[in-house]
Amino acid sequence: MQTNNKMAVAPVGKLIWQMSIPPLISMFLQYSYNLIDSAFVARLSENALTAVSLSFPITTLMNAASIWIGVGVNVLIAGYLGQKKQDEANTTVTHGLLLAFGIGALLNLLSLLIMKPYFRTFTNNEEIYQLSIAYMSVCSFMQIPNMVHIAIQKMIQATGNMVAPMWFQIAGVVVNFVLNPILIFGIGIFPAMGILGSAVATVAGYLLSMILALALLLRKKQKVKVKIEGFHLQKQMIGRIFALGLPSFIMNALSSFMVTFVNLFLVAYSDTAIAFFGAYFKVQQLIVMTVNGLIQGCLPVMRFNYGAGNSERLHSAFRYGTALVTGMMILGTLAVILFPAQILGLFTASEAMRSFGISAMRIMAASYLFCGLSTMISTYFQATEKVISSMLIQLLRQLLLLIPFMWCMEKLLKITGIWLSFPVTEATTFVLVFLFFQADKRKETLCGDTKSQ
Repeated sequence: MQTNNKMAVAPVGKLIWQMSIPPLISMFLQYSYNLIDSAFVARLSENALTAVSLSFPITTLMNAASIWIGVGVNVLIAGYLGQKKQDEANTTVTHGLLLAFGIGALLNLLSLLIMKPYFRTFTNNEEIYQLSIAYMSVCSFMQIPNMVHIAIQKMIQATGNMVAPMWFQIAGVVVNFVLNPILIFGIGIFPAMGILGSAVATVAGYLLSMILALALLLRKKQKVKVKIEGFHLQKQMIGRIFALGLPSFIMNALSSFMVTFVNLFLVAYSDTAIAFFGAYFKVQQLIVMTVNGLIQGCLPVMRFNYGAGNSERLHSAFRYGTALVTGMMILGTLAVILFPAQILGLFTASEAMRSFGISAMRIMAASYLFCGLSTMISTYFQATEKVISSMLIQLLRQLLLLIPFMWCMEKLLKITGIWLSFPVTEATTFVLVFLFFQADKRKETLCGDTKSQ
């Protein structure tokens, strides 16, 4: 590595834009998969939308595992490059690929094994159950290509190249978007496959992204490459990949568990409520995870400069990233508050769904800004190897505070209490996290003053 690496010398504001826009676009495209699927499937029937909504926690958990390995590899490679340890960075690439293929195959098998008892827990409607099984039986096979292409995306992003990974994501989304209506409704020579067609389109999109990602990593000159000669598995490196990516996994996996818990509350009301929340959550994830793409663009900048011992640039990157997150979350909040009816129209919402869905969306949108700020602080802790603190933030947001708040508020306000529990939880979490962050900064300042004496 040369001493003029842009991560070390480029103006922080310009660098954050360069590093963040491509992963922001990538995350937007990544989470548009589920929204596109639901929008097209909703045109079949509300039961079909409910089936996809019930499948969402499983696919989200699978995606969370992909991000776990990808972010762990990203953080480790960026740190090694910051320390000018090229061989260790290349070794990390090989470990990342092996983990992606191996864990992807395992999760593929597990999803096929658990889906029948899982779906039976949430519905007695035989049509919804059969549609859920049909959809997930195919979608399970997305996991290996999904895991591999995200791992490669994060490897290349760790070197500062944020543009190239965007293109294989775009290719996958385009294929998914084109094939969805063709396979669902039957166009030209293709027969109408219904909900099964949506699943096939999803797997095809991920498969194309994986093929293009492998071609990019293996055929083009990159700042990191697959190490084969002299390679051997290192338990310590595997452990570090898991540890460094764990906060990102928890954030995404908790989304899966959270949706599952919410569905357990909503099943007492109606299948329409479950269908609505599944549709809404895809919109929310599209906004929140797009902003998280921006945050993940800040992560290698902060991690590199932490590894290089440059605290001034580390903190500058955090401040600049926080300002961008604030602006984007405000825009996302306004979009949902101002246009809930139009958003529900994407999912062919019935009058019954609109009757409670419009107000519910406005209530839950109030949580976005607090969510973004807490996640930015969590990512700062992740970059500076305060992994437990980073994980705790996500646990508070999506489990430790949310479930008790939801239980109490549902008892008091019925279904409205479920929607209100989201902004209440996010606001409470942010206050606690901000106080902890300020205490951590004071501790760092005191330690720095002590060392200088």
